[in-house]
Amino acid sequence: MRIPSTEVQNNFGKYLNIAASGQEVVITRMGMEMARMVPCIPRPDEIEETSGAYSAGRGRRVSYEEFLELTRDLDQRFELIDGVVYKMDSPNYFHQSALLHIVSFLDNWFKGKKCRPVPSPFDITLVKWMEEKNVVQPDIVILCDPENIDENGKYTGIPTLVVELLSKTSRTKDSVKKLDLYLSTGIREFWLVDPVRKQCTVYDLQDQAIEDSRIFTGNETVSSFVFEGLGIPLDEIFSDKGWSCPP
Repeated sequence: MRIPSTEVQNNFGKYLNIAASGQEVVITRMGMEMARMVPCIPRPDEIEETSGAYSAGRGRRVSYEEFLELTRDLDQRFELIDGVVYKMDSPNYFHQSALLHIVSFLDNWFKGKKCRPVPSPFDITLVKWMEEKNVVQPDIVILCDPENIDENGKYTGIPTLVVELLSKTSRTKDSVKKLDLYLSTGIREFWLVDPVRKQCTVYDLQDQAIEDSRIFTGNETVSSFVFEGLGIPLDEIFSDKGWSCPP
């Protein structure tokens, strides 16, 4: 992961946590590599979360072909990241409420435009190091390349924008593992939405580096780096307006 020095200075704690989790952080200045942040403890084979992680024996990663075989005909949802298979737990109400608001807003905003939002479950296959395939199901993706959807509805391209909503069981995976994956595979923009803290972090990803980032809180409007004019008020994302309980 290549990060400009100014970004590290402004968010040192975040990148310290990323390095401690096993991800090497390369610090750049004016595009040149200046320093590296690496963990002082051995890197774990996998990140343990309550959602569960599976590997094909200690020290051996699961291949893309093994992943397809392992998850075939199963009702549960799984992701494959860096050779580790993650079982995806059912999201809670707050997650789904925020997801519904974002999808509805994006669907209206992109009407008549080339790009379209697609909510999960929807497999995205991303090729990382040495042709290693990863399979993820982001909460929302913005697709701008309809030519990469085949006759069976399978998508083989790279989304322009990815939205992930954090949950208790996916916080480490989404904020560390997936950020590194999206950074490395050509995703242009990444939104990390936190329904608990009611905030959103937007990353501008270019040339395998975080070009810029911003955290939106309170009554601010989440704005896109890539799509000019796209903005969603946070109070609309986390609003329960219109909700009424039965007597």
